Amino acid sequence: MEIIKSIIDFILHIDVHLAQITHDYQAWTYLILFLIIFAETGFVVTPFLPGDSLLFAAGALIAGGNTGLNIYILTILLVIAAFTGNTVNYMLGNYLGPKVFKESNKILKLDYYLQTKAFFDKHGGKAVIFSRFLPIIRTIAPFVAGVGSMPFARYSLYNIIGGLAWVVSFLFLGYFFGGIEVIKKNFTIVVFAIILFSIIPPIFAAIKSKTSKKVTGQ
Repeated sequence: MEIIKSIIDFILHIDVHLAQITHDYQAWTYLILFLIIFAETGFVVTPFLPGDSLLFAAGALIAGGNTGLNIYILTILLVIAAFTGNTVNYMLGNYLGPKVFKESNKILKLDYYLQTKAFFDKHGGKAVIFSRFLPIIRTIAPFVAGVGSMPFARYSLYNIIGGLAWVVSFLFLGYFFGGIEVIKKNFTIVVFAIILFSIIPPIFAAIKSKTSKKVTGQ
């Protein structure tokens, strides 16, 4: 329970915690952020780790100065983290298959798998790119791609495009807009807005899917 509270506190006050990490660990912050992004995208059991908000906060922090971090070096490292993380996740899915998703699981829920599979069925390979911008689905999607045995070369192409688009967009949004005074003073609200904006599409898709099933009598 304490771990969950700590994660929630870290996400909601990510600007404060990130500033502290940068102050305490300096250049090692590159590695810490690399590992968080790698884990968030690379392990199917860690969809709760911050992604969008972490990238935005990191960009805003660098724009504020006095961090010793370089936005371009961080961009390259986090694109690599996102790409390799998804690749590991894909390989795990290819090896383990769909049997790990069960109704009784709290993290590997069967519903997550079914929703992500439906997302793939609708969008095809482009789902790898789109999923980068959707929490939970972002973590489940590469696993599902592996389960479905999407050709690795095709998957890798979508993977690098999606990872690059995701990291660059949120990191530089934070870099260019995170320093604005009204955003700095209301950073927790901005984080809430980012999270809300990110989870609305999958929630809407899930509601639509359940409504469709009721209409068809399934």
